[in-house]
Amino acid sequence: MPAINLGKLKTHCDRTFRFLSPNRVTNPSGALDFVNERGFIFFWPISGVDLPSLWKAVAGNRNVPDNHDDPGHVTWGWKDDAIPKKVWYYGKVLRRKATFISLEIAPFFYALSDNFGSPEEDYLLSYEEGRLTQSAKQIYETLLDKGSLDTISLRKEARMLNAKESAFNRAMEDLQMDFKILPVGIAEVGSWKYAYRYDLTSRHFPDLEQQARKIGEAEARQKLVELYFASVGAAQVHAVTKLFGWPPELVRRTLEKLVQKGELVDADHPRNPGPWLALPELI
Repeated sequence: MPAINLGKLKTHCDRTFRFLSPNRVTNPSGALDFVNERGFIFFWPISGVDLPSLWKAVAGNRNVPDNHDDPGHVTWGWKDDAIPKKVWYYGKVLRRKATFISLEIAPFFYALSDNFGSPEEDYLLSYEEGRLTQSAKQIYETLLDKGSLDTISLRKEARMLNAKESAFNRAMEDLQMDFKILPVGIAEVGSWKYAYRYDLTSRHFPDLEQQARKIGEAEARQKLVELYFASVGAAQVHAVTKLFGWPPELVRRTLEKLVQKGELVDADHPRNPGPWLALPELI
């Protein structure tokens, strides 16, 4: 089995992650270009998950510091300013973490969600089949009825003021991961004078369902995995499963198809044993 060329892999990731100074992201328009270039990225770097992040594309390949005045934290303001402008899709999607998705690629994610074109009914089917919790149902119904709400008002209107913080947050993440709700702005409320406003995805991006309708599930998975490998260069099967959260059998079929098409090759890693897949040019 061919071996991955580690020098080529490093050069590839330095470029796609924007680690090197000449290619760093330096302004909001550059951030948008980066999201569109990669298709989807994290906001923060996530431990144990290999994927480009906006923070490291700005600050370089280093850990996120605790001090709030670090230059890399300029990304926070860029994110907040861009959310209501609809220049990208933003929410807790991959691994329940803050994810930027280009508007071109968002329909491929949406095509894999439990949304079938009827926002007033789809969530009920998910709830009846056990894929949506009672807490998530209450939150969704509140936004469906009341429109966009900040987090504090949403919790009150959904009658979840006495609910555990973890239960509320988990429900919010569940709804974001399934492209049912997303942040649409910032509100100056609460003790910190800062909270996200949320709305239904179907209201904020009304064309998304129609765009996703013509994309089959197998096509969507192949597209997203292609973009993933275009960013990271090489990965093991479990890394793909971990990132997207798909059933292992569907991951296996997707990877096999990409190998058959010649877009990926089975390979060995010189330092990390086990089966790997890589872009052909990195062998």
